[in-house]
Amino acid sequence: MKVIRITSTAILSLFLGIAASAYAQQDQQGDKQDHSKQQQSKPEQQHAQQQQHSQQQDHAQQQQPQHAQQQQQQQDRAQQQQSQHAQQQHSQQQQSQHAQQQQQDHAQQQQAQRTQQQQSQHAQQQQQQQDRAQQQQSQHAQQQHSQQQSQHAQQQQQDHAQQQHAQQQQHAQQQHPQYAQQQPSNQYPQRTQEQQRVEQSAWQQHGSQRWDSDHRTWQQRGGYNGYRVPDDRYRGYFGQEHEFRISGLPFLVVGGYPRFQYQGYWISAVDPWPEYWGNDWYDNDDVYVIYADNGYYMYNRRYPNVGIAISISM
Repeated sequence: MKVIRITSTAILSLFLGIAASAYAQQDQQGDKQDHSKQQQSKPEQQHAQQQQHSQQQDHAQQQQPQHAQQQQQQQDRAQQQQSQHAQQQHSQQQQSQHAQQQQQDHAQQQQAQRTQQQQSQHAQQQQQQQDRAQQQQSQHAQQQHSQQQSQHAQQQQQDHAQQQHAQQQQHAQQQHPQYAQQQPSNQYPQRTQEQQRVEQSAWQQHGSQRWDSDHRTWQQRGGYNGYRVPDDRYRGYFGQEHEFRISGLPFLVVGGYPRFQYQGYWISAVDPWPEYWGNDWYDNDDVYVIYADNGYYMYNRRYPNVGIAISISM
């Protein structure tokens, strides 16, 4: 019994040793196969790694032009944006300059229109002034012509009256020599009551209660443009030393103004006379005519500080 156990134990041990040896050999062969497989797979891994590295390099090389292209595109877009911005600024500046130029042109046009209107108005005013001046000259010429005609007619009447008076005196001298010696040779014919009334009415209507504001000097009237008495005649009949009275002198009313004849000259009162001279000054007061301040003036001997403007004609 004991031998059988020993024999069984030995057989079992032998069997276990053989199995362990076989299993060890299988492990060694598996390791060899694994090592061989590993050695065989290393070139493949290296080749795959090389391919992967090459692909990565190719990809990197492909990405570099794309990156450069993207950068170039970004630069192009930036330049395009800058160019567009510059164009917009230039366009805005041009529009602003154009608007300013239009405003300036409009202002210049308005100024030119105002200047043209002012020139036109000034020309119209000048033309109107010229027309008024021509009209006044024409009226003045017509008045002078009418006055000359009236003076000529009155002169003819006076000449005729003087001729009749001379004839009457001559006839009286022939018939009454003594009467002729008593009458002065330069006496004017007696005026009728109607002539005296007309003369008085004309002088009365030509007076002024506000003479200081109503009268105007020849300088205020623009200067004297009438007839000028020659110097020798002026020295002989005019001036303070040659006084006379209007009463008895030939008298007319022309254009509402009284006029009388003195030493062959017709004297027309242009100014009104001050009423404080009295209603009968032309009958009783001595007057005289002087030339002063570019015009003729008649003075009353009783009021030597007041002279009224007169006009002289032949």
